[in-house]
Amino acid sequence: MMDIIAKLEKYRLENKIPQQEVAIKLGVAFSTVNRWLNRKAKPNKIQSYHIEKLIKGKNERNKKNNKKD
Repeated sequence: MMDIIAKLEKYRLENKIPQQEVAIKLGVAFSTVNRWLNRKAKPNKIQSYHIEKLIKGKNERNKKNNKKD
């Protein structure tokens, strides 16, 4: 199973979202996201929840948009 940071990086790259924008969406500092992606730190439980919610929310919107076509 893919870990949360790998999922976040995949989401970020697939959607062409800069680290700064990810940080804003998650309500954390850019440096926090940068440390996660460079494996210098790990998100806590609350942050992990919000990362999953961000990723899942985007996937749900994509599914809805694809059904409309």
